[in-house]
Amino acid sequence: MMKPLTPVVLNLIMFFLCTTISGQPSAPAAAPSGPSVPTGSSSGPPDITAILKKAGKFTTFIGLLKSTQVDDLINNQLKSNLGFTIFAPTDAAFSDLESGTQNSFTEEQKTALTKFHIVPSFLTVSQFQTVSNPVNTVAGDSAKFPLNVVSNGTQVNITTGLVNTTVDSTVYSDDQLAVYEIPDVLLSQGIVKPLAEAPLSPKPKKASSPTAYAPSKSTGASAASSDAMCLLHYAPTVASVGVAVLAAVGLCL
Repeated sequence: MMKPLTPVVLNLIMFFLCTTISGQPSAPAAAPSGPSVPTGSSSGPPDITAILKKAGKFTTFIGLLKSTQVDDLINNQLKSNLGFTIFAPTDAAFSDLESGTQNSFTEEQKTALTKFHIVPSFLTVSQFQTVSNPVNTVAGDSAKFPLNVVSNGTQVNITTGLVNTTVDSTVYSDDQLAVYEIPDVLLSQGIVKPLAEAPLSPKPKKASSPTAYAPSKSTGASAASSDAMCLLHYAPTVASVGVAVLAAVGLCL
């Protein structure tokens, strides 16, 4: 039969148990998960050229933005907390243009082409379902640059009167800038129409004929007729004077 433990032994056992438990390291607390930060918001306003370069298939469009200095316009406005929506055509979209189209454009046409792809407000995909058409673009007059955007909730369609295309994907989006990939270059009558023809110069006046100022035969006949009438009118008077003169000469003789 086992002997009961003495109080001294019990105290030693309790001491060793407490020491062992207190020496074990505690598990670290889980870190709270915060909301994700949109790309570009932590380092200032987004840069349109950097965004398109990162996507890797907008080299031609980047070249247009730079040559027309529209990239500076966008970036400066973004620094002022203004919003933009950009429909970016891929390099393949520019390759699909008729050969020589882009090279035939004047600098003014290239600027209009670039601005026609930019909406001066931030639009999400869901807002395309309620946006008012035609949508205003940086190109200006919506009559010359009509942009109609329609969405059925699953697909976004774009029409310009010359081009029908769709939004393929979202390249970038935060609360200020949205960039959407499109497979076609947006063209409008305001971009491709030929320059207004110069007004026609007035036709030279015909040289006056040398006989223009010579009296006509009818004019000469009229003058002769008028002279004859005058002679007939004064003929009786002349005859009376002549008779009187002859009478006076007869008396003197």
